Parts: sequence; structure tokens; C-alpha cells
Amino acid sequence: MNKTLRQTLIYLRTSTEEQNPENQLKECLTLIGDNEYTLFEEQQSAFKDKDRIKFNEIISLIKKNKCSDLIVWDLDRIYRNRIKLKAFFELCKGYSCKIHSFRQNWLEDINKVPSPWNEIIYDLLIQIMGWMAEEESIKKSQRVKAAVRKKQKGTFSYKGNKWGRRSLSKRKTNQIMELRNQGKSMRTIAKELDISLGSVHKSLAKISVHLSQNIGVQQ
Repeated sequence: MNKTLRQTLIYLRTSTEEQNPENQLKECLTLIGDNEYTLFEEQQSAFKDKDRIKFNEIISLIKKNKCSDLIVWDLDRIYRNRIKLKAFFELCKGYSCKIHSFRQNWLEDINKVPSPWNEIIYDLLIQIMGWMAEEESIKKSQRVKAAVRKKQKGTFSYKGNKWGRRSLSKRKTNQIMELRNQGKSMRTIAKELDISLGSVHKSLAKISVHLSQNIGVQQ
């Protein structure tokens, strides 16, 4: 490969065997016409970055200033995570590599903006992507919190999974009390029963409150 040559690259990624990369390629080619290109193709999830060998090769070529244009069928072929996608746009900007997407054809209008306005518009695009990523993160956090269901015996997720530490069994609680009556320290009890020191302390505190309440009732 000529070190001075800057290429047009097409990246095709399919995540399941049912998807047909040939359809993606046919539509990507509408963006470049008869121009020469180098094809990179792989079947892998966009979430598993370390396993995307072909995509990592593209990143290496961009950093070596050997890529002038990168064409994908959809921006989610690059990254589904907006934060990572924003960082990738910043990388391409730094090495003057234009990104083209068949499904996000509005990118072509940005790529055609003359200098110096193209820099301004591109920076705005990256900033908007950052805002979208932040908003998406906030909404996801709010959805998780809203899905939590509080019940009498604890806090549960919307799927019914209980949050927080599991309560100790009655058998384990009795063992704690027996060892404590033998004069053993809470740290020793925790070690012998293979539980946390906090669990021992919490259990003994509950037993103490329970005994105090019983004494009060009897009086």
C-alpha cells in the first residue's frame, strides 16, 4: 500500500447470519459511484469493540492518515453507543476523514459545506451528538428508577428482582446468637459463618431490639 495514498473505505457489519451484507454494499455504492474503494466486512456486534478486527484496522488506517472517506450503511454499524460514536467523529475530524452513511444521507449536505463553514457545522454536529448521548444516559437512569417497585419486604426492580442484600436465614441468625452467647467476637462470628461483619452487627442489633420489646410487653 502506498503510504501517501488516502483511500475510500466501505465498512459493512452484520450482527446475525440472517442479515445480508450484499444489500448493504449495494446501497453504500450509491454514495461513491464508480470511484475506487477498499471493502472491510465482518459479522460482529457493535458492542464488542475488541472483537471487531476489521473495524479496528480501519481505525488504524485513519490514524495513519490513509483514509479520506469512510462509508457505512448506517451509523449504528460504527457504534450504537452515542458517546463512542461522538468520539469516533472527533477522531475522523482530526484526520480529515469524511464519514458517509446511506441511511443518514443528511451527512452528505454537511460534507459538501464549503470551508470555513464546514468546520463550524461539523463541530456543531459533534456537540449535538454529545448532548444526545447525555440526554440518553439521563433518560435511561430515570427509566430504571421509575421501574423500581417498593414493597413491604424490600425494594424490587420492575422484573421482580429484589434490590439490596438478602436477609439472613433464621438458621443463620440462630447460629450468630449461639456463637455470641459463647463469648465470641462479632469478627470471629463473621469469619466462622462466612458472612460480612455488617450482617453480624445488624442481626445482633435486631435480636437486641426484639428482646427489649418482649421484655417491655411482659412488664
